[in-house]
Amino acid sequence: MALTIAQLNSAPPEAATALLDGVYEHSPWIASRAMAARPFRSLAHLKHALVRVVAQASTDEQLGLVRAHPELAGKAMVSKSLTAESTGEQNRAGLTDCTPEEFVRIGKLNAAYNQKFGFPFILAVRGPRGNGLSKREIIDTFERRLHHHPAFELGEALRNIHRIAEIRLDDKFDAQPTLGNDVWDWHERLAEHTDPGYAEKGQLTVTYLTDAHRACAMQISRDMREAGFDTVHIDAVGNVVGRYEASTPDAKALLTGSHYDTVRNGGKYDGRLGIFTPMACVRELKRQGRRLPFAIEVVGFSEEEGQRYKATFLGSGALTGHFDPRWLDQEDADGVTMRAARQLAGLVDEDIHKLRRDPSKYLGFVEVHIEQGPVLNELDLPLGIVTSINGGIRYVGEVIGMASHAGTTPMDRRRDAAAAVAELILFAEQRAAKDGDSVATVGMLEVPSGSINVVPGRCKFSLDVRAPNNAQRDTLAADILDALKSITERRGVRYTLEESMRASAAPSAPEWQQRWEQAVDQLGVPLFRMPSGAGHDAMKLHEVMPQAMLFVRGINSGISHNPLESSTNDDIQLAVEAFSRLLDNLAAEQTAA
Repeated sequence: MALTIAQLNSAPPEAATALLDGVYEHSPWIASRAMAARPFRSLAHLKHALVRVVAQASTDEQLGLVRAHPELAGKAMVSKSLTAESTGEQNRAGLTDCTPEEFVRIGKLNAAYNQKFGFPFILAVRGPRGNGLSKREIIDTFERRLHHHPAFELGEALRNIHRIAEIRLDDKFDAQPTLGNDVWDWHERLAEHTDPGYAEKGQLTVTYLTDAHRACAMQISRDMREAGFDTVHIDAVGNVVGRYEASTPDAKALLTGSHYDTVRNGGKYDGRLGIFTPMACVRELKRQGRRLPFAIEVVGFSEEEGQRYKATFLGSGALTGHFDPRWLDQEDADGVTMRAARQLAGLVDEDIHKLRRDPSKYLGFVEVHIEQGPVLNELDLPLGIVTSINGGIRYVGEVIGMASHAGTTPMDRRRDAAAAVAELILFAEQRAAKDGDSVATVGMLEVPSGSINVVPGRCKFSLDVRAPNNAQRDTLAADILDALKSITERRGVRYTLEESMRASAAPSAPEWQQRWEQAVDQLGVPLFRMPSGAGHDAMKLHEVMPQAMLFVRGINSGISHNPLESSTNDDIQLAVEAFSRLLDNLAAEQTAA
């Protein structure tokens, strides 16, 4: 029989610890110490309590936990001395059926890894979906992580141990993340569509109104219809709009969604998680025959990334009435105008203005999004409450000095443009760090016509400054620009600078942030509040209605805009459950009002 939280809470400490035997490899001390956190409110609460025990353990205890695990396809597997849990996991990944060449390759990797780190390579081989990684995925991950810094890799090993434990707990409690699996599978199917030139390389790229983009819109439309939305259509900018009506006519709607376009060679979850999570909630409402006192409108925004054309937020901007007709004349890299691309897709320019939403007909906007950063991953937390979407300013500039001979120009006579920008980069890094939650980035750096034996006479650069509120952003930017002026004057060079973008911060509406907090707390997951450093469609909707966001942990160090971007079925399950709680709580509010 499946274990229950009630059983675990009521059992004597020693018996309760025994019930969790095998969750952490040869390490019963973890379960034993976690019993101090009883009563557990949920399986998610139990998982976090176990994680906290390991986080609070000594380094020696953490290393002992890692070393209690066997090597992948190592001596213990060959001698059949693995635990039953490890045997099943390695067998599911195909490691018990390696070719001689694969055994040799994995053996060399094990030796190199142990020599560098002093502990075995740990990987949750059942993977983020729980159905097992391929041997190719395992070997690729092995090779990638071999280059990590030792302190970081210890953390990565522990995170994989927690994932192994999570899957084992799911098995013990017979708590399979079926909704998380469904949402995972929707992502996989949608990722089959990718632009030409990238499909051949196995890379995901979906840019505005390409064949792959239109195929994505059709796929999302079909999935929405199958999920039970009352109406589904593709609008005049390519947004996919699904609506599940309220229990009463003329009721207001909750607006939600995110974008389905991607960056080049990007990940499967950026944006798309915010479409599929509410879609799963609507499907469950339909299956239950339930209607809420408000409608649910889910929008798959057609464009947010600005990859094919310079304009960004085309999908959400159209809903706020901020689509600039001049954008239609922008050209892509092949000289195809946006107007021509839209005509090919059958979209009518004259209908764009009709997409503007009347805020009085909406309760607000909520968005679920993969974090796109390492914070939740490093804290071992599945969900985060977004307090504000950072405001940002971007600049493009150039420092002009004097090109001169690298061998004959004394160090105190140089007017080195690149050195001036290098000094600016270090200042920006140090200044942003003082705020704690501000960031400053020089992402583009170029010495035009540079030569190995010439002091750089010109250096082009970009500057991206972001902070949780406009005042903090502006102070940071002003300090960096003052430093630029001071640096160039002291070095005898000059500069040009152009502001290329300014976006206001979008603080979460307090009442909507609290609704996310209530929903997450009801799951037994600790509350963690954090700003969003990345821009999102919620920034545009913020201009016309209240908004708030929920972040979902990403694995692989939380990397995003990268093929390694991913999340687990368990974390996605919690996101769906949190969204469902938000809907139920909001329905109760509306009924009581």
